[in-house]
Amino acid sequence: MMAIGLQESVDLVAALADPTRVRLLALLDGHELTVAELTAITELSQSRVSTHLGRLRDAGLLQDRRDGSLRYYRLQEEALPQRAGRLWTAVRSDLHDAVLDGDRERRAELLAERDEKRPWAETIAGRMEHHYSPGRTWEAFARGVTPLLDLGDVLDVGCGDGMVAQMLSPRAKSYVGLDRSEKLLAAATKRLRGHKHVSFVSGDMHALPFADESFDEILLFHVLTYAERPTTLVNEAVRVLRANGRLALVTLASHPHADTVERYGHVNRGFDTKKVRRLLRRLEVEQCEVTSRERRKPHFRVITASARKGEG
Repeated sequence: MMAIGLQESVDLVAALADPTRVRLLALLDGHELTVAELTAITELSQSRVSTHLGRLRDAGLLQDRRDGSLRYYRLQEEALPQRAGRLWTAVRSDLHDAVLDGDRERRAELLAERDEKRPWAETIAGRMEHHYSPGRTWEAFARGVTPLLDLGDVLDVGCGDGMVAQMLSPRAKSYVGLDRSEKLLAAATKRLRGHKHVSFVSGDMHALPFADESFDEILLFHVLTYAERPTTLVNEAVRVLRANGRLALVTLASHPHADTVERYGHVNRGFDTKKVRRLLRRLEVEQCEVTSRERRKPHFRVITASARKGEG
């Protein structure tokens, strides 16, 4: 029997030292499935499934084959390196878990649907937002929706390099972007060159250089985490917002990952929805909730809020 080194042994054990990888091996034991099918069964993200499949393949625990644009994965025990086969046999013999039982049931349903040759969209009905489809991106969705908007005089606080302005300004009567970075403002000006109703201003978001009630809509997109005085920032936005005007706010939810956001210059580690509602207390809050969770670690959550200024 061929001897194996310490590192090779550790790598093989490490490949199985993860619940997700064990789930995938159990699903592929005796069955051939694609990444999309594994994603549908496990209800995990496609990127996460692909990463774990790569790790298992590198460890010699999986085989794959390509059929047109699809790649199929399978655990073929007879083709496994001897040591890998022995290890998987030992692990498999003690696998009894409700999660794995659920995976097997969904696998059986998926294989039955595959046999019926159902359209792809029907196989992920109810979970479509978690699966990739060519051209179906959030940017494409946003650009498709923006032509339906009818905006007045807009203030974009913390406008950055003008990406949002490029998307929304064609639907606005006027569009003003404010930022403290001259380099970002220069990039924004270049991006929106030729749009006479768009302008960019250097300024402090805690002391907006505009008269009272100057704007119909105000955007506070990802600026609260940079605000040294969040209450002052929001109060300034309320001041320059006209009666019946609306404020849209997007920010990170509270999180413990200070090291991750430090390089981005954040001074706040997110907010909870109660805190955001308190910040907007002078307005009529229409929405304030966690609306998304990032798929990649550390899975930041995002709060979206909208509010209207009353007549009084």
